[in-house]
Amino acid sequence: MNAFNFLTPQRNPKTGTGLTMMLDKGMGPVHVIDLLEISGKYVDLAKFGWGTSAIHNKELIQEKVEIYHSYGINPYPGGTLFEIAYLQDKFDEFLDEADKLGFGAVEISDGTIEIPSDEREQIISRVKDNGFLVITEVGKKDPAQDHLLTPEKRLEIVNRDLKSGAELVLMEAREGGKGIGLFDDQGVVKEDELKILSEGTDIKKIIWEAPQKNQQAYFILKFGANVNLGNIPPDEITALETMRLGLRGDTLGKVNLG
Repeated sequence: MNAFNFLTPQRNPKTGTGLTMMLDKGMGPVHVIDLLEISGKYVDLAKFGWGTSAIHNKELIQEKVEIYHSYGINPYPGGTLFEIAYLQDKFDEFLDEADKLGFGAVEISDGTIEIPSDEREQIISRVKDNGFLVITEVGKKDPAQDHLLTPEKRLEIVNRDLKSGAELVLMEAREGGKGIGLFDDQGVVKEDELKILSEGTDIKKIIWEAPQKNQQAYFILKFGANVNLGNIPPDEITALETMRLGLRGDTLGKVNLG
């Protein structure tokens, strides 16, 4: 039982909603355990950021993956590592290694490369056939390239990915959340673009990357406590959950928990 449970509201997420994706940039196993002991029930997915899992010992990565699974969290390698495997024509080896390490999901992205749409569909299918949860990402890492994507084009990619079998789609915001995707140079949401995206697809399948507190508050107030949010720093997991529950000034008395 939580402390002050008589003051604490409860979230009522529908299946597959209210997801929190945490960004692990290379924490050690002890750090992970300490974090999850206090915040683990508020994390659903753990991304091993970009290519970080490729510079650590296999046994260490397996240990961390097992720890995440023991807390009911689905870990997966970052999309950049997939892109490297794609460029090196080692996609099959990548999937095999991800399976051996115990990862439960795979992210498919083209943030720094180009993948033809028909080939992207085939990749989604292959990842799903190999038993992984399929997560795709929409957006480019280079702001100049990302700005060329109209909201209509982003929406087209999202819906095509979902139709191809992706279970979840990440909306790119990178680690900083400024000047890219749905955010302007100050990290403020471009509401007109968000309207096009949110009204044109099933937002229960979207994870909005929102690394900044003001962005998290915006999405919670806009879509309710059970909006899917990603790229959350490990030390912000508890803070985010309090914001979802209206236990923080940003959302106190304003949040829809249903």
